[in-house]
Amino acid sequence: MTIDNQQPLIAHLVELRDRLLRGIVAVLIITACLLPFSNELYHFLSEPLLHHLPATSTMIATEVASPFLIPFKLTLSVAVLLAVPILLYQVWAFIAPGLYDNERKLVFPLLFASTVLFFLGIIFAYFVVFPIIFGFLTQAAPEGVAVMTDISSYLDFVLKLFFAFGVAFEVPIATLVLIWTGISTVESLTEKRPYIIVGAFVIGMLLTPPDVISQTLLALPVWLLFELGLFCSRWLPTKAE
Repeated sequence: MTIDNQQPLIAHLVELRDRLLRGIVAVLIITACLLPFSNELYHFLSEPLLHHLPATSTMIATEVASPFLIPFKLTLSVAVLLAVPILLYQVWAFIAPGLYDNERKLVFPLLFASTVLFFLGIIFAYFVVFPIIFGFLTQAAPEGVAVMTDISSYLDFVLKLFFAFGVAFEVPIATLVLIWTGISTVESLTEKRPYIIVGAFVIGMLLTPPDVISQTLLALPVWLLFELGLFCSRWLPTKAE
């Protein structure tokens, strides 16, 4: 590799480093702003479970440092989520110079829509899925068993569901990209609908806890969002156009 070829590569690496640092700084600043409200954030997150716990039950911390570390972990996770638009903008600014005009017109709306859909998935999980799941699970406890969930286990459980539903709500974007790039067509995906429905329930089984309710609550939105992406893609030009 000649020196002339090395210069653009070094410039790209420097720009990539700078944009990564900007993303990290954004996460750290948001984390610092949220830290005073760590306990309030955890209480808000645990509200769907606390609402269904018996009056004599509560959440517990089984490790010495959990009362501090778990709210901090939640705060950091929330900071990353709130910084997603900034992080995606850094990605967009890095790749935009290498895109054609028609690609820029589509990629930025897709990045914006994917961000909105990811947050909608989290909102759906918190306000729709959690009350149903925790209402069922607390009522299903055998007689004589006191439901007292560890705060660390609870956080891991809900973060996993947040991620699962956030990713699941990206199905329309994935459908549009497949058709726009020419990898697939509307007709081909329509013919594969039965397999996609089965795949949605398999995804629900793999990404959610081992109970039928949460699996179904994930599988049904995946299927419906696939249909939405399929519907919208009928007016989407292919990449070649």
